[in-house]
Parts: sequence; structure tokens; C-alpha cells
Amino acid sequence: MTKNRLVDWALAEYMAFGSVLKEGIHVRLSGQDVERGTFSHRHHVLHDQEVDKRICVPMNHLWEQQAPYTVCNSSLSEYGVLGFELGFAMASPNALVCWEAQFGDFHNTAQCIIDQFISSGQAKWVRHNGIVLLLPHGMEGMGPEHSSARPERFLQMSNDDSDAYPVSSFVLFLLFMSQRFFVTNYFHVLRRQILLPFRKPLIVLTPKSLLRHPEAKSSFDEMVSGTTFQRVIPENGLAAQAPHEVKRVIFCTGKVYYDLVKERKNQDLEKQVAITRLEQISPFPFDLLKEELDKYPTADLVWCQEEHKNSGYYDYVKPRFRTIVNHTRPIWYVGREPAAAAATGNKNMHLVSLRRFLDTAFNLEAFEGKT
Repeated sequence: MTKNRLVDWALAEYMAFGSVLKEGIHVRLSGQDVERGTFSHRHHVLHDQEVDKRICVPMNHLWEQQAPYTVCNSSLSEYGVLGFELGFAMASPNALVCWEAQFGDFHNTAQCIIDQFISSGQAKWVRHNGIVLLLPHGMEGMGPEHSSARPERFLQMSNDDSDAYPVSSFVLFLLFMSQRFFVTNYFHVLRRQILLPFRKPLIVLTPKSLLRHPEAKSSFDEMVSGTTFQRVIPENGLAAQAPHEVKRVIFCTGKVYYDLVKERKNQDLEKQVAITRLEQISPFPFDLLKEELDKYPTADLVWCQEEHKNSGYYDYVKPRFRTIVNHTRPIWYVGREPAAAAATGNKNMHLVSLRRFLDTAFNLEAFEGKT
């Protein structure tokens, strides 16, 4: 990859950590199986196969005057470990402190720490905290306990007003909420988190299958000086070249983007359908999305998600899209039906529901006559 100047998710993370270590910033990563990475993608600790407990952490040997890198596997106690890391981040505000769940679903056993401290600590005690939560998330037919990091819960704890268009272009709210970035965006958001002149919690919904997806790679050119984190990644293909001919704009976030792009190509709708990605959900990027909505004045507006309708992002983004357009255009929902469980455990049902909402997403007559 380095020979081809490409990065995948794991290498982007490695380069973000390495770059801030060089700047003298301590990086700490803990959680269940973080040394190797739950999905065998990280490998930050090398083990001697012949001498027990003899290890090497290569990232501690990059620069002569670098800061230390601490990476440590934790016990299976999300409540205890997240509480400890929260305290570490509070005591060391100039360190980049990350806690990774083995699967995003597992943060529910640490819900007390999230509710009592992470989301409300600033409002209750004027205590700022820059802890990073890395939560693997994605509907991949793996069942209700290994699919959803419940992003809707974090969004509900964000204190922005869905009915008020912000006066400034970037309003600081309670919680940053980011979802499975374009790969170099992960590099940028980790650096942004520690280099900002204030501290806010950062919630990142991280990938599983996308860790090895051939399309989920980025160029070194998007990580050099002068490049920044992109809150929104607009359509840049054929549809963007003739926006007045576009029939539908699909807004989405995360892994479903790759399903949508593949299906759009299969149906030869690259001129009629634009796909725009939200990389930062909260604070909601009102300013950038207004530019996108103004670009396609006659197109249907669709929010597509792989999560069930009562989960995910729809209830959060819908009123904010409506505020941007002053309630003059609807934002249609495309995705799975409401369900009490976060996901199905039946692979066939998973694929059938995926096929169903992809068909709706590219049926340009799906919402005709509806109000």
C-alpha cells in the first residue's frame, strides 16, 4: 500500500497515531483485543513466539524524542474499563485517549458511564473530556448483538436544536458523532480531536467488513499538509456535472454507501441519482448540506440507511433537513422497517431486506403522488 501511496483504515489509524506521537502527544488505546484488533487488522504488539511475554510495540520506536504509545487489552468489563479511561482522559487532557469496544453493541453495559459522565459531564460539572469511543458498527447479518452501536442513543444525547438553523457555520454541541469515514477522514478526525483548543467526546462508528473492502482505501494525497477533515463528501461523479438533470439525491452515511454505488452502477443511473455522504452527523453540517440541497433544486431527497427505521439516524436527520429547506421539500426514508431487535440473525432475511430497500432507493417513481 505504501508503495502505491494508499491507506486502508488500519494504516490511516497508525499514521494518525504516529504523527501525533512525533508531536509529543501521548496516545493511549485500550479495550478488548485492541492490541491485535478484533478483526485482526491492527497488530500493534508483536510477540516473541519462543520467549513467553517478550513483546515489542513498534510504534514506541518511531522517533527519538517521541511521546509514548500505550496499547493494552482489557478485561471484559466495559463499565469498569470505560470508567477508568474516562478518568484517564480527564486527568490527562493533552493525551489522546481511545476506548474501543470489541463490537459497538457492547457499550450498552457501560451505558451508566455514557449517560452520567460522557454526555452530561460538561452540563453538570463544567468538566470537559476528550475521550474517543471506537465502536464497530454495521448490518452484516451477524445478529442483534453484533451489528449496531446504537447511534440513535448518542444522537439523542446531543444538545442541538433540530428546528433552529445555526447562525455560525460550525456550532459546538455536546457531542461529536462520526460514522465510518472515508478512510483519510479517520486520520484527520483523530488528529483534530487532540489538536482542537477544547475537549469534547468523540464517538466514531468504525467498520468491520470495510476494513478489507477493496474500494475503502484512500490516497496519501488526502493526508498531506493543507488537507482537512470533510464533514460532508458530496457527489463528484456524472450526476454532479449536470445537477438539473438529477432526479434523486440520496443522503447516507457509512457502509451502505458502497452498496448504493454498486447498485447505481448496475442500474445505469449514475446521471439521474446523486449520492452524498455525511461523515459527521453531530454537530449537524447544516451549512454544507444547504449547498448540496440548493445544487439539486428539482430532485427527490432521500435518506437511506441500513439500520431499522426506529434506529440509526433518520429521526435525527429528518427534522434538520426539513429546517434547511424551510419545510418546503420532504426527505423520504429508505431502509429497513422498524424492529425491536437491532438486526436479524438470519442471513437470508438480512439479504432480502437489503435487496428490498436498494430496489426502493433506485425506483425513481417510488414516491410519486405521496405527501
